[in-house]
Amino acid sequence: MSAARSLPSSALFGSPEYTSASRVLGELQASRPVQINAPGERLFLLPVEGLNDQRLAEFLSFCHPAMPDLIITQQRAVVLGLEATTPMAIRLPQETNAGNIFNLVAERTSRVNGEARAASPASVAAIKLAKLSRGLPAVLAANMIGRDFGLDHSVVVIDAEAIDRFAVDAVNSLAIASEALVPLASGVSARFVVFRDGAGTDQVAIIVGQPDFAKPVPVRLHSACLTGDVFGSRRCDCGDQLALALTRMEDLGGGVILYLAQEGRGLGLANKMRTYRLQDSGLDTFDANTTLGFDDDERDYGVAARMLQIMNCSRISLLTNNPAKLDGLAQAGIEIAARIPLETPINPYNKRYLTTKAARSGHQLVNVKMLAAEKS
Repeated sequence: MSAARSLPSSALFGSPEYTSASRVLGELQASRPVQINAPGERLFLLPVEGLNDQRLAEFLSFCHPAMPDLIITQQRAVVLGLEATTPMAIRLPQETNAGNIFNLVAERTSRVNGEARAASPASVAAIKLAKLSRGLPAVLAANMIGRDFGLDHSVVVIDAEAIDRFAVDAVNSLAIASEALVPLASGVSARFVVFRDGAGTDQVAIIVGQPDFAKPVPVRLHSACLTGDVFGSRRCDCGDQLALALTRMEDLGGGVILYLAQEGRGLGLANKMRTYRLQDSGLDTFDANTTLGFDDDERDYGVAARMLQIMNCSRISLLTNNPAKLDGLAQAGIEIAARIPLETPINPYNKRYLTTKAARSGHQLVNVKMLAAEKS
């Protein structure tokens, strides 16, 4: 496999919409304001991630006399006691501070006192952007239509429709950036193939041994887990699964591990740590995600499918216990010839985590079922 693979068929710098979305993500990750346009809306917004009292005061001053709304997801709205089926806009009190806003977004016991209504189309798009930035899924937003607020030269602007296309464009922009042979501790050599999308996000395919691509290839989709993969956290089974996948592939004569930038089931590392804190207060792994305003699993397997397609790997045997991975790849056009279980030991720290995965998302874990049978 050569790193000199041709670039995608899009223009050299990508479509204008994709470029705008990439720039907006960079601004949000730097906690700077951006503008989203939709019919009847010119939304000026600031992410809650990174908010402090100085940033808040400057934002409020700029929006005056309008008072920005706090935009939150439907999941977070329900946690706050609202009847919600869509993202919601909450009217903030005149006297507020960054700490109060953060509590409304991230604390388990917060409640809403102000007026709440369904979020506008541009506000819903803003929530999608906040998730893509791996920040908290909440923004402050004011509709500035009809006002010349004089910052068009410095604030990045995007249309709401472009945000909806961003994930698809990111998948389509994937290309091989580099590759090299890496000898592993087991004595087997692996080829690390780095893919990069138009926004600069890296994903890695690790080709273990010499898999036969004319036959179904053993494949593992592995979401990056700093705590488990690198530091051996016993709170999850990620590190154990990665090690077991390597061993299985070596025994099978080769395979491919897709190491995906989807820490914390797609939440990002900072939010993963926030969910750990919520779990320490009594929530399970899925309820902790939704308490912060996320879906219980934010991962999308389109990137994984595209990586496999670029490598001409269309028939696979998937090493997984998770039925969602089977469904996600199949829907993206990858033929699943077989499922290979990948069960690892249960310990006192990950027992609740594994039990929850089996009970609430259908992970096929025989060890967990046996443990439950012993207790009954």
